[in-house]
Amino acid sequence: MKNGGRREAMGGFVEATLEFPTVLFSILLLIVIVYWVLVLAGTTDIEDADGFGDFLGGLGLGGAPVAVVGSVLIALAWFASLVGGVLFSGLALAAVTLVIALALAWLCTRLLMVPLRKIFRAGPEASRNDFVGALCVIRTGRVSASFGQAEVTAADGSSAIVQVRQAGEDPLRSGSQALIYDYDVDGEFFWVTPVAPHS
Repeated sequence: MKNGGRREAMGGFVEATLEFPTVLFSILLLIVIVYWVLVLAGTTDIEDADGFGDFLGGLGLGGAPVAVVGSVLIALAWFASLVGGVLFSGLALAAVTLVIALALAWLCTRLLMVPLRKIFRAGPEASRNDFVGALCVIRTGRVSASFGQAEVTAADGSSAIVQVRQAGEDPLRSGSQALIYDYDVDGEFFWVTPVAPHS
């Protein structure tokens, strides 16, 4: 009796994973599982697709490898659609479940990106040096040889507030643009110079 109940429950689970909209995410989840098995086996590497990375960054999901973000997003969408499919039935409600599952997956993935970004931003010195040559926006009322902050955008679309200093006395005010031209390792700040506005 117990075995029969288990088989019935397993059959119901499999059936639920093959119903719309869960079946869409079931296929994607299967691809994700195969991908990570290949990564663990060492037959493939974690690679980023620039175009898809830009798309995820536009959704607020940047800052971690595309494979990781995509896997989390698909797994959460699959789980949300599975629960929604069990609770609701009917084609109209299935379409609503699809939308809700995608929205919940996006929201939860975005929240998970906060700790994930810290994990994947290892090597602070390298990331700081990457800012040299970039434009930044001043966020303090002034910038001097001993004070100033600016916002700089990284290549992955994320932004950071950094300490900046200037050697001269140019009127760098909040909202003005400046060019980062050097990094002071001892002081842990960037040297900046004003960017002349285009006429």
